Amino acid sequence: MTDRKKLQLRDPSETTEAPALKKRGRGWEISEKRLDALHDQARDMKRHASEAHKALAERFAKADLGKYTFKRFAVVGSAIVDFNCHNLGMAIVIDEEGDDPALNRRRDKSLDAVGVKVMHLKATDILENMDDVLKRITAGMRQRIADKGEARRRHEAENPRQTKPRYDRAGNGPPRRDRGDR
Repeated sequence: MTDRKKLQLRDPSETTEAPALKKRGRGWEISEKRLDALHDQARDMKRHASEAHKALAERFAKADLGKYTFKRFAVVGSAIVDFNCHNLGMAIVIDEEGDDPALNRRRDKSLDAVGVKVMHLKATDILENMDDVLKRITAGMRQRIADKGEARRRHEAENPRQTKPRYDRAGNGPPRRDRGDR
């Protein structure tokens, strides 16, 4: 009989760096089989969500956040986060009792390496002080919007030729050659 492999954490003294993520194909250098397993696990987590998760999901469903929507139990790379807003590059993780802090730190490092900021919320805070939690989330969203705007302005300043629009809002662009000119 063969021994089954078990997932284990590496000793933190061996490596302090998050694993390098290489975006390619459907996942980030993750096998199709592993990615399918992650999606199945996320689907199962959605079916058996905690009370804190259900309460926050209900509030997100009622809220009008415009183009910023939070997807429940999203798979981001090789991690499953409780809520993810792809447009903002922001993930929300609900800290339940019994979570492994070493796994959480490693997941956060990996997500931060690709530009996804992680916000941690305690399950008890969600159940007891929903309004304060929503204020924290709103403040975090505003910060991410400001950060993205600043990064865009910095990129435009550093690369002026890349950011020049071809057409203005009225649809006016560079003159076109008539087909009869050829």
